[in-house]
Amino acid sequence: MHSQHPYYPHRLSNTIIGYLNLVTLVASIPIIGAGLWLAHGSAATCESALQTPLLAIGFIVLLISLAGFIGACYHVTWALWLYLLAMLLLVVALLGITVFGLAVTAGGGGRQVSGRAYQEFRITDYSAWLQRHVEVDRYWRPALACVVGSRACPRIATWTPLDYLQHNLTPIQSGCCKPPTSCTYNQGIPIAPQDEDCYRWNNAPSILCYQCDSCKAGVLEQVRRVWHNITILNVIILVVLIAIYSCGCCAFRNARRAESAGYPYGVNRMSKINPRWDYFW
Repeated sequence: MHSQHPYYPHRLSNTIIGYLNLVTLVASIPIIGAGLWLAHGSAATCESALQTPLLAIGFIVLLISLAGFIGACYHVTWALWLYLLAMLLLVVALLGITVFGLAVTAGGGGRQVSGRAYQEFRITDYSAWLQRHVEVDRYWRPALACVVGSRACPRIATWTPLDYLQHNLTPIQSGCCKPPTSCTYNQGIPIAPQDEDCYRWNNAPSILCYQCDSCKAGVLEQVRRVWHNITILNVIILVVLIAIYSCGCCAFRNARRAESAGYPYGVNRMSKINPRWDYFW
C-alpha cells in the first residue's frame, strides 16, 4: 500500500509544490500582460501608475514559480534552495508592506454632508506620512496630472444644483471639482472669513479646486481605498505563500535525499523492513 511506502509523503509534497508553482507560473502571465497593456496606455490616466508594480510582481512570481517547478519536478537542489530563499524574502517583504499599509491607512474617510448624497474629505484626517507625501511638489504634480487627465471634473461640469443634491461624487470629484459645501459666495466673491479652499476655488475649468487641500484629501482618500483593498489581498497572499513555502521545504529535503549517494530516491525490499536511521529525522 502507498501508506506503507516511506517515500510516498515525499513524492506527494513534490507533486503538490510542482502543481502549485505551475498554477502561479501560469497566473503570472496575465499579470505581466496587464502591466504591459497599462504601459502602452494613456500616460495621463491614473491606472498607468500601476504598471511598474504590476510588471515587478509578475516577473518575480514568474521567476520564483519557475525555480520551484523545476526544483520540485526534477529534484534540482540548488533551484529549490534559490526558490525557498526568494520565497522567504517575498514573505518578509510582503509582511512589511502589509503592516506599513495598515499603519498608513488607519485614518481618513469622508464626512457626510447634510442633505447631500456625497461626502467631503479633509486632509487633516489622514496620517502624517500621507500628508507630508502629498505636500511635496514632486509627488503632487504627477498626482494632479492624473486627476486632470482622468477627466473626472468635465463629467459633472453640466450638473445642476439639483444633481448635486441627488447624486453621489467620487472623492476626486468631491474635493477637486467644486468648492467645499460650507462656502458662501456673493457674485463669485467669498463672504466673511471662510475655509482657505473657498478662496482657492475658481470657476475656470483649468483651475477649479485643483490647488485646494480638499483636492489633496480626495486623492489621499482614493489612495487609501485602493491601499486598503491591496492590504486585504496581501493577507490572503501571505497565507497562501506560507503554505507553499512549507511544501517547498519538504520538497527541498526530498531533493537532498535524492542526491545522496547512500540514500537514492526509491526504496528496495530491505528498506521497507529496516529503514535507515536518518529516515526518522
